[in-house]
Amino acid sequence: MKAPDNVGAAPEGAEKTGSGLASMVLTMGNSGEKPGAQDTVTVHYSGWTTDGACFDSSVKRGEPATFPLNGVIGGWTEGLQLMVEGEKRRFWIPEDLAYGKGGGGRPGGMLVFDVELLKILAIPKAPADVAVAPPEAEVTSTGLASKVLEPGQGSEQPSASDQVKVHYSGWTTDGELFDSSVVRGEPVTFGLGQVIPGWTEGLQLMTKGETRRFWIPAELAYGVNPPPGAPAGMLVFDVELMGINE
Repeated sequence: MKAPDNVGAAPEGAEKTGSGLASMVLTMGNSGEKPGAQDTVTVHYSGWTTDGACFDSSVKRGEPATFPLNGVIGGWTEGLQLMVEGEKRRFWIPEDLAYGKGGGGRPGGMLVFDVELLKILAIPKAPADVAVAPPEAEVTSTGLASKVLEPGQGSEQPSASDQVKVHYSGWTTDGELFDSSVVRGEPVTFGLGQVIPGWTEGLQLMTKGETRRFWIPAELAYGVNPPPGAPAGMLVFDVELMGINE
C-alpha cells in the first residue's frame, strides 16, 4: 500500500485531541451515532511507520477487521470514537498511544493509519422483558419459553443432530450481558447436541433467518450452582438462526 504524502507528520489543518492524537477526515460518513469505548466495530485499515513502510493492511488482505474498541491500542480506542459509519479518517498516533518503542514484531514510534469505519456493533441492551417471559410467549412442556422477534424463511427447521450457525446475545434476569457473538462480531457454528438443553430444544423451533428470544429455566441452562464462569438461574437469549448445516 502506497504511503500518504503526509505520513511523516500531521498537517497543520489536522484535528488534534488533548492526548496528542491527530486526525483528518478523508471521506465523510453517514450521519448517525459514534461508537462507544465498549462497542465492537468493523473497519478496513492500512498502517504505516513515518518512513512510509506499510506494516499492516486489511485492505491488502481483502478482509475487514472486527474488534472491540477496548481491546486495541489507545489511539484506536480514542480515534474510532470520533467517527461515524462510512467515514474514512487518517490518524497520526503518537507512540504512547500505539506500541511505544515497538518490539516483538510491532512497529515503534508514531504510526499513521487510514481507517474506514464500516459498521458499529453496539453492545446489545437487555430486553425490557428480561426478568420474566411475557404472557404471549410460547411455552413448551419443559418450561422453555420463547417468542419470535423476526420471522424466518421457509419451513426447514434443524434437528437435534444438525449443525447450526447463529448470532446470539445472553443475559441474566437482572439484565447483565454475559455473552454475545454480536459484540465479538463473529457468528458461531456448533452442533445442537453440544450445547445446553434449552438451546438444543429451542433452536429446533426456528427456521433459517428467524430471530427468537428464549427464557431458559435453570435446569435447561447451567443450573442453580453452575460450573465456574457460567451464569446461574434462568437465562435469556436472543438468537438469530443464520444457517443449518452450512
